Amino acid sequence: MNKRNNHWLAIAGAWVSLLLMPTAAFAQSAGVQPPNIVLVLADDLGFADLGSYGSEIQTPNIDQLAASGLRFSNFHVAASCAPTRAMLMTGLDSHSVGVANIPEAIPEDQAHAPAYQGVLDTDVPTVAEMLRQAGYRTLMSGKWHLGMADAERPSQRGFDRTFMLADTGADNWRQRSYLPIYAEANWFEDGEPTSLPEDFYSSKHLVDKAIEQIGSESEQPFFTYLAFQAVHIPVQAPAEFRDKYLQTYVDGWHALRSARSQGLANTGILPAVLKGLPMPTTPDWQSLTPQQQAFEARGMAVYAGMVDAMDYNIGRLVKHIETMGALDNTVFIFLSDNGAEGSLATRTLGNNTAPLSAPFRAWMRWVGYNTDSATLGERDSYHDIGPGWASAAVGPLAWYKFFSGEGGLRVPLVISGAHNGRPIVAGAGGVSHTLGWATDVMPTILGLAGVASPTQLHGKTLVPVLADNQAQIRSADEGIGYELGGNKAWLQGDYKLVLNRYGDEAQWQLFNLKADPAETKDLSQVQPERAAAMQVAFAQWADDRGVLPVPADYDQRLIVFRKGLMNRPGLLLAVALMLLAPVALLVLLLVWLRRRRRVS
Repeated sequence: MNKRNNHWLAIAGAWVSLLLMPTAAFAQSAGVQPPNIVLVLADDLGFADLGSYGSEIQTPNIDQLAASGLRFSNFHVAASCAPTRAMLMTGLDSHSVGVANIPEAIPEDQAHAPAYQGVLDTDVPTVAEMLRQAGYRTLMSGKWHLGMADAERPSQRGFDRTFMLADTGADNWRQRSYLPIYAEANWFEDGEPTSLPEDFYSSKHLVDKAIEQIGSESEQPFFTYLAFQAVHIPVQAPAEFRDKYLQTYVDGWHALRSARSQGLANTGILPAVLKGLPMPTTPDWQSLTPQQQAFEARGMAVYAGMVDAMDYNIGRLVKHIETMGALDNTVFIFLSDNGAEGSLATRTLGNNTAPLSAPFRAWMRWVGYNTDSATLGERDSYHDIGPGWASAAVGPLAWYKFFSGEGGLRVPLVISGAHNGRPIVAGAGGVSHTLGWATDVMPTILGLAGVASPTQLHGKTLVPVLADNQAQIRSADEGIGYELGGNKAWLQGDYKLVLNRYGDEAQWQLFNLKADPAETKDLSQVQPERAAAMQVAFAQWADDRGVLPVPADYDQRLIVFRKGLMNRPGLLLAVALMLLAPVALLVLLLVWLRRRRRVS
């Protein structure tokens, strides 16, 4: 079968199901209103960043949802934001819907291919379109990053009300870009460009908009998609949240990684206290100067404060739903779009240097950002936590965002709530070790709403797991394929075949995730038949999905910066002038001194 046939069959089947779905059929047949559904998506949140997953960060509101619901220990997504978001919205693999990578990072020799358009295929129905057809009000507040053209905005993809950021990220305090690739932060309300208020802080304002969209009462069930900027770069948080953690991280990232590993075991998320392999990108904490250590510890306090602030505002949303009398008929789904972000943008740590660091710092000065320690995280501040803290944020798991290690793909997932006054989870506070994938969220939402899922979806509903946390939704021979930026994986049963494009690891490795979730023991030489069979399965999947190889020198971060700067020649010239200004002044000084000596 042609590799595009599966794509069109999935689209056709989904649209047939949508067109045949009678409006509010579930309500009429059941005689009760279906549950409201709130999908909450964090950005770049690490696997161990929640209190209910063993973290020291205060997340009481999410933890309360976990205590009355179900936590997932083995749920996976793409290691970058847009591909995950595409799968959440469609239930289909990201390659099948045109979002194999974020548009900013797609190299020119892939951009012609259907899988690599970087925007969500407008021929594919979204979960919002299916729920709206079934009688739901559909609402969206937060980061979209699946297209900015008129037909690509969420206001044209099934959402009745929208307040959305089109870009990969933005400043959390102002309407300002966080990368020089954008002239400004592109915010839209109900499909039209909009401006942010002076008192804007992202986590607060996004929840304000979600509450406004929901209103004080609702005759229809509502679906709210709340997509936070927290904790994406730039890491920023109000001082009152940051200051709780100023003494928390002074022992460094190695100590935190050990503590998180202990916490994951204590909360039942992982089977034991695991010791992960040291990551080659993580500098030795003791190699830093005392001044560097103090700065890094303060930066992680900002990160913790940003998570804390997100949780506080989630609590405001839950309280609003309770006040309107709808809490006993509302389901909450919380997860992250990928693992913690380990890239450096503003400084050098050990052997790790930010790509294009000099022009980036020049751009930061140009637009008014600073890295002052005293106000780190506050308005006009710019910070990223870097690879050391990112490795700690995922506990003992390997790697982080962009990589195919478990630290990039495995994320927290909490499902909680009630329908018609009855809890949707049997055995509150439990943990499911069921293998799950990003495409499972859409059929789960449809199942909770009483809406039939198209049979062509790639995902599996998690609804059976809510009734029995030991239930499995995939057989041992069903596999899940993954590729992003040349990093690859094939998950099947307890095993994972993985390839990360980094130094000596740029080759296939095999791990038993049930016995070794930290990916410390490569079994590819011990079980060569299994490794070979899984490689064959991956190759077939990749051919079906239209996966293309990346250039040998591909670096996602460099592609983002290069494409962005080339698209903004005026900015490129300005940055060049800023960089050359000291050299020009030095030349002028030398000329002046030489002339002065001649005169004297």
